[in-house]
Amino acid sequence: MSVKIRLARHGAKKAPFYRVVAADGRSPRDGRFIEELGRYNPCTSPSTITLDLEKVDAWIAKGAQPTDTAAKLIGIARKEAK
Repeated sequence: MSVKIRLARHGAKKAPFYRVVAADGRSPRDGRFIEELGRYNPCTSPSTITLDLEKVDAWIAKGAQPTDTAAKLIGIARKEAK
C-alpha cells in the first residue's frame, strides 16, 4: 500500500478549504483517508495553514510520500514554526 500525504477538498462552491491527510494512493481525492494531519484555508487573508508536524514527520518516517502541493505547505509550516 502506497501512502500519500495530500489535500482533500471540502467547503462550499467557490469557498474551499482543504484537509491535509494521509491516504492510500488508490483512494479518491475526497474519499477515505487514514489520518487527518492538518488544515489549509486559502480563502483567508493571509492563508491559514495548521499542521501537526509531529504526525507529518511520523508518516514520512513510515514511508509516506507528500504530493507537490502538500510538500510546499509542509515547508511553509516548518518556516512558521521556527
